Amino acid sequence: MTSEIQTSSKLRWIETELQSLKDNGLYNRIRTLSSPQGAWLVVDGKRVLNFCSNNYLGLANHPRIVQAARETVERYGVGPAAVRSIAGTMDLHLQLEQRLATFKGVDSAITFQSGFSANLAVIPALVGKEDAIFSDELNHASIIDGSRLSGAKIIRYAHCDPADLQRVLQENRSAFPRAMVITDGVFSMDGDIAPLDKILEVAQQYEAILMVDDAHGEGVLGKGGRGIVDHFGLHGRVDVEVGTLSKAFGVVGGVVAGNPLVVEWLRQRGRPFLFSSAMTVPDVAACLAALDVLEESTELVDRLWDNARYFKAEMLRLGFDTGKSATPITPVMLGEAPLAQQFSRELFNNGVFAMALGFPTVPRGKARIRVMISAAHSKDDLDQGLQAFARVGRGLSVIS
Repeated sequence: MTSEIQTSSKLRWIETELQSLKDNGLYNRIRTLSSPQGAWLVVDGKRVLNFCSNNYLGLANHPRIVQAARETVERYGVGPAAVRSIAGTMDLHLQLEQRLATFKGVDSAITFQSGFSANLAVIPALVGKEDAIFSDELNHASIIDGSRLSGAKIIRYAHCDPADLQRVLQENRSAFPRAMVITDGVFSMDGDIAPLDKILEVAQQYEAILMVDDAHGEGVLGKGGRGIVDHFGLHGRVDVEVGTLSKAFGVVGGVVAGNPLVVEWLRQRGRPFLFSSAMTVPDVAACLAALDVLEESTELVDRLWDNARYFKAEMLRLGFDTGKSATPITPVMLGEAPLAQQFSRELFNNGVFAMALGFPTVPRGKARIRVMISAAHSKDDLDQGLQAFARVGRGLSVIS
């Protein structure tokens, strides 16, 4: 009994913190899905319109991708049971890496268990405690964590501002033997696009390695979804391009593409590659099938953008503030977290699944509903969602 009391006492601070989150409207109540990903989901036992998933192209439940995974399980089994560097590299892993390099127009690529793992691998492998990282102030948490792991000095520059990047590099670059500029390609909370062409010019001027995390640009930007480097026509000029296979590709995994020297170094020193089991074989097969679909046609990417343009235009017509998004990510800006959470609950009651995002995911005072448009949505789906937003928005006096 004494031991139980001591343990409870040691962890009591967690109860206090959890209650504070609830009191401030910041507690994340996680809902449960019991259906495949798609335009519609069964969430907490209720069929609702899906405005939450990163399933940009509707591939997560695509018949060809499901079939590829099923057939591969029969041939290879499921788990790799080893890290890539010992006994976990299968021929399918190499096929996927070769195909991804070709798709993205680079010389080499290496895959990881997730986009998050890819960032944790590549950043500490390229810079250390004597070096500096120049990081966009709104970069993703995985970039922040990878940067901290590296031990390098982290110097932030104003969001999407090449002039401020120029300033901080000019002030600090000479103090460090190596420097790395890191930016998201598409910023997941606001949906804006980094000015990668201008950032590249600055990075080159100061001989800094340039890395872009294109998690939300894969399958969205560029010809047929080839990403932000293709979008700006910068093939062969960006040192490190990190991507994910768990959003537009509809599966799971991460990729680092670009300079073959970087890829070779990651096979030797990328810690998630060396110390965490490989991507499962059915996941790899599913990613290969997703590549097949993307390479055959731009139809899904085109439909995604058509849906996004329509939805955004109608939301603006209704009077909602959709921020500065230039991609299918559509933030509905509401301000305070309690209002955003109430808005999300009312949407759910009206048959729409769209989660509230508040601090620390976004800055305080900038809580929102983030709508993720997909190629899987029909125009009728979008119209139903718009009607629900209008009803809830008027009911909560967000719009008139």
